[in-house]
Amino acid sequence: MSKRRMSLKELDFNNIGSWPREYKIGFCVIVGLLIFGLLWWVLTRQKGDQLESLERTEADLRAEFETKQGRAANLEPLKLQLAQMEQQLQQMLRQLPSRTEMPDLIVDISQTALATGIQNDLFQPGPETPKEFYAEKPIALRMVGTYHQFGAFVSGVASLPRVVILTMHDTSCAPAAATRIRARASARTPRWSWPAP
Repeated sequence: MSKRRMSLKELDFNNIGSWPREYKIGFCVIVGLLIFGLLWWVLTRQKGDQLESLERTEADLRAEFETKQGRAANLEPLKLQLAQMEQQLQQMLRQLPSRTEMPDLIVDISQTALATGIQNDLFQPGPETPKEFYAEKPIALRMVGTYHQFGAFVSGVASLPRVVILTMHDTSCAPAAATRIRARASARTPRWSWPAP
């Protein structure tokens, strides 16, 4: 008996059992692929989207972790640097006189002028001027002395343990005594005043 080949048009979809074996296998493969594709579409596609979202989240968290890890690695040196800066700030603040030290500082400036041999024609402390976080006490000076005496005076004021800003202006030489210098000066000393006592 010879088997003749059936064409696709001759297949009866109401009676699949009568199909030749190769068509049954092909039909089962196609139905299996459709079922697999449908399952992938329904179940796996959403999971794939979730996976991509989680991978992006993981990359973001990994970058954040690396940033924080870098900061944590530098934390100890930064703490040490902060402690050093606080110590330097405290040293600088100690150079600013307090309200109770202002009279002593004024006396120190006056005695420095006397010790160098400068003649004081005027030594007049002014009223304290409040600034943002400190207050300034001006002192108006009018002095007569030699070049070397002025140099010694400026050096002496600079070596005081507290901060004093000295400004020399209106300097002139007297015609009769060319070695004598007349000068007006102002000395200002800042005082720490923040927070207000």
